Amino acid sequence: MSIVLGYDESPGAVRALTAALEVATAYGEPLVLVYGTAPPGSLGEEYTAQRDAIAAVGEAALQHAVEVAHEAGVPTTIELIDQKPAQALLAAADKHDARVIVVGTWGESPLRGAMLGSTPHKLLHLSSRPVLCVPAAV
Repeated sequence: MSIVLGYDESPGAVRALTAALEVATAYGEPLVLVYGTAPPGSLGEEYTAQRDAIAAVGEAALQHAVEVAHEAGVPTTIELIDQKPAQALLAAADKHDARVIVVGTWGESPLRGAMLGSTPHKLLHLSSRPVLCVPAAV
């Protein structure tokens, strides 16, 4: 089993990293760091360039989480997945038999999340695994 974390260096993701490391340490499981690289559109030759640029940003963002995890003694795996964030997290959770999916929130209201389709909101409705949503601030 593993702990899957959606990480993008946002304030919610930084707090979620701390929570994910606590869970991974408590269960003695590795941490899978996930970043969805799919651009908003899916057609045209711009798609590849956009996807590659997003992947480069994602890889740089995940390096911070890898460093923090290694300092905590938690083994990590990086997954850059060519899907939108919620689908990428669900795919990684299945691939790595995740005990839980951990994501940060941006502090938006439940109604706004439902209307705009936030990643935590999607995961809460689509995941067959537990989802831990960590607020950006307390």
